[in-house]
Amino acid sequence: MSFYNTYNTFKGYSTPIVGTKHLRKMDAEIWHPGAYSKDMAVVELGCGTGLVLAYLHDKGVRDLTGVDHDPALADIVPEQVRANFRVTGIDEFLNAATNTYDRVIAFDVLEHFSPEEGHDLLVRIADILKPGGRVHLKVPNAGSPWGLQFQHGDLTHRTAFTPGSLRQLAISAGYVCTNTYPQPLGSPSRRFFGNLLHRILSAILPTPPEIWDGNFYAVLERSPLE
Repeated sequence: MSFYNTYNTFKGYSTPIVGTKHLRKMDAEIWHPGAYSKDMAVVELGCGTGLVLAYLHDKGVRDLTGVDHDPALADIVPEQVRANFRVTGIDEFLNAATNTYDRVIAFDVLEHFSPEEGHDLLVRIADILKPGGRVHLKVPNAGSPWGLQFQHGDLTHRTAFTPGSLRQLAISAGYVCTNTYPQPLGSPSRRFFGNLLHRILSAILPTPPEIWDGNFYAVLERSPLE
C-alpha cells in the first residue's frame, strides 16, 4: 500500500501566503544560515505547497525550480512561482537534470528514504551542485523527545535522524556537515519557557540531546577530498 495516494487529503493542501512574520522567521532559519543571495540558482526537491519557493521569490531570487511528484500541488503552489514548479519525482528530475545549482534544498525529504537511499540521493545531488554549492536540509529530530511527533506523525517516514547520524550520512556521501541548528516553533513566550526547561534538563540529564527542538536544519558542503 502507498500512503502517498492519500497524501493530499492527509496534508490538507492549501496555498501558502508569505507574510511579514514568515519573512522574519525564514530570514533567520533559511536565508542567513544557508548564505543565500539573489543571484543564485536554487532548486527545492520535494517543495510541497511552495512556501519556501514563494519566500525566495520575495527575497529577489529568480532562478528558482521547485520539484514535487504530487500533481495535486500544481494548482496549490503560489501563483508567483507556479511557472517554476515541476511535477516530477526526485529521481526523474535528477536523471534529466542539465542545469547546476548554487543551493539544493531538501526540507522534510530525507526521512522519507532509507539510509541507503538517502546516501544515494546525496551522491546524485552532488552532480547538480555548482562549485562551492551547498545542500540545505531539514528533518525531524530523533535525538529529542519533542521530535517523535514529527517523525512518527507521518507513515511515509522511513528513517529517523539525529544531528550525529545526519553527519554520518553526509560523510558517507562525500560531504562535510558545516552546520546543524534547530527550527524554533511556537510563540516567543513558549520558546522562552521551552529554552528554560531545556537548560534545566540539560543540567540534570547525563546525556542531553545536542538539539532539543523537534526539527533541525543542516547545511552540507562537498568534502574537500572529493
